[in-house]
Amino acid sequence: MGTTMIRLLIVDDHPVVRQGIRQILAEASDIAIADEAVNGADAMTKCQRASWDAVLLDLSMPGSDGLEVLKQLRRAHPALPILVLSMHPEDQFALRAIRAGASGYLTKDSAPDELVNAIRRVVQGGHYLSPWLSERLAREIASGGATSPHEQLSDREYQVMLRIASGKTRKEIADELSLSPKTVSTYRLRLSQKMGLAGEAELTAYVFRNRLLD
Repeated sequence: MGTTMIRLLIVDDHPVVRQGIRQILAEASDIAIADEAVNGADAMTKCQRASWDAVLLDLSMPGSDGLEVLKQLRRAHPALPILVLSMHPEDQFALRAIRAGASGYLTKDSAPDELVNAIRRVVQGGHYLSPWLSERLAREIASGGATSPHEQLSDREYQVMLRIASGKTRKEIADELSLSPKTVSTYRLRLSQKMGLAGEAELTAYVFRNRLLD
């Protein structure tokens, strides 16, 4: 047929999700799932050992900070298109993913043909952005930077904030993010200062008021 086959690496810890993606992409004759990785370390190893036309990356994996994996992949392979496929709604992580180097962001409830089009777009060197995300990026550029208090937080501070609001203890947060409890406390102090919020009740109220948690 003369069509160049797109070699794709899927990074997701859920076998059911990987199987679902395989079924969707089976209809696309120009896309082949060449391999799968189940976590960030696995993805880094496979990207070192072979070359891919694109990576489809989940942000939520046990023992991995998806945004940090994204940054590591971007640093190690600057030209590699990385498309984020996440369970998180766009208003939670899409902007951060694009800032970290993603070529596009899709939620897992996206239509199958949207996924196929997104993969083709990023492999051709473009970005795949929803109308909502395009508008947010344009607004951010026009205003000269972040507009909401939580958008001024680092990715780590943002992740700590969401976990505090969901009721997790300092030790639980430390375990999930592979940090020491002391470091979690430091992030907690920093994010409170940046946002001008005192106490966990105020912080939790802010998170839910802005619909930052599912």
